[in-house]
Amino acid sequence: MPLVLNEEQNMLKDAAKDFCSNSTPITQLRKLRDDKDENGFDKATWQQMVELGWAGITIPEEFGGLGFGFMGMGVVLEECGRTLTASPLYSTAVLGASAIIHGGSDEQKGGLLPQVAGGEMLLALAVEETPHHNPYRAETKAEKTGDGYSVTGDKKFVLDGHVADKLVVVARTSGNSGDREGITLILVDGSADGVSATRTIMADSRNAANISFNGAAGEIIGEEGKGADILDKVLDTGRILLSAEMLGGIQECFERTIEYLKTREQFGVPIGSFQALKHRAAEMFCEIELSKSVVLEALSALDADSEEVAELASLAKARLNDTYNLVSSEGVQMHGGIGMTDEYEIGFFMKRSRICEHTFGNSAFHRDRYGVLQGY
Repeated sequence: MPLVLNEEQNMLKDAAKDFCSNSTPITQLRKLRDDKDENGFDKATWQQMVELGWAGITIPEEFGGLGFGFMGMGVVLEECGRTLTASPLYSTAVLGASAIIHGGSDEQKGGLLPQVAGGEMLLALAVEETPHHNPYRAETKAEKTGDGYSVTGDKKFVLDGHVADKLVVVARTSGNSGDREGITLILVDGSADGVSATRTIMADSRNAANISFNGAAGEIIGEEGKGADILDKVLDTGRILLSAEMLGGIQECFERTIEYLKTREQFGVPIGSFQALKHRAAEMFCEIELSKSVVLEALSALDADSEEVAELASLAKARLNDTYNLVSSEGVQMHGGIGMTDEYEIGFFMKRSRICEHTFGNSAFHRDRYGVLQGY
């Protein structure tokens, strides 16, 4: 598969770069943090993203989307990663929409996807129940009722869960915690009786929520007890596209660091002339080039609906976890004491890297998963 962008994808990338640079600089994230904004993102900016068509990039045209593919969404998220853009694009248009696309009925697709593409509905995926990623560990119960399901349990680290109009809840209808069989996806209104969301502000100043369900009514997505088949696809899509966002942050962090090495002087010369720092910069450059290739291949596999998507998702997430950790840590360290202050923006990338690293599986999780998928 060609690991290059076509003309249309390059145009989209350039447009996204221009928008993010001018409309969602890091100063916006800083303001949202300092103002303790109740949404955690700027609604006017989100509406502009919707008008640009970003919310519908991966949604088929028949449901009001652009049908532009995952590579298209990847280049947009990469540019969002450069400016640490805070928006519900990932939680809604990637995670939530993927669940509906892969598992929803025709009625659900026709009713929900046009609203997502039009910016009229926000979605969130509620999967985690412990501090460590383990998608099959679900203990939240879903019981059949007359015309739907009743959901009881607790979910943690639900990205943008406090603003979601609807929640895709990973629940258990049979089996035991850790079993792949018996998992069912339930669609629950965020404002339904029995739903209680507590917003949490993470280290990177972004949003997640702890959500409790106490007999909340919902409707099934897909087939009862077979939700893991849908969940795997949703999570792998999310892992690859999060890796694309991380790639943008990595490149911006690296470029800022190199620029600082060129301008900061010590002993009368730029510190970038010191051999030890050159070696460290060269190592970062090599890791970034490898990361670019991995992300492009994973995005291409998604668009091709390849059988290798699961392996490439874990490969990309493990690689980008490590690279973002390295580059952001080196960035702060090479900036010296000022890099540790809130005045400089380089520290924002390190905080974002640590949150991304643990979202939907850290490197240890994905190395183990990759080995299992390879038959070891």
